[in-house]
Amino acid sequence: MSSANPKNSERVPVSLPGARVTVDFRDALFDAANKAGVSPNEFVLRAAAEKLTSRGQSLPGIFEVGDIDEVRI
Repeated sequence: MSSANPKNSERVPVSLPGARVTVDFRDALFDAANKAGVSPNEFVLRAAAEKLTSRGQSLPGIFEVGDIDEVRI
């Protein structure tokens, strides 16, 4: 690992095995993600990052360092 990529910026998987939603919610999520040109997973993670940053949480990135600047979906 290089010094330019500190451990807290290391990519790790996120698993939400208990997440269950209605069919209508899932359809709306997939539709919105498709319109934004991203996967449903990326759409959800970016929405969560947007919520966290609006509450003052500092995030170095989502998928790559710098992604947080592009969060607005």
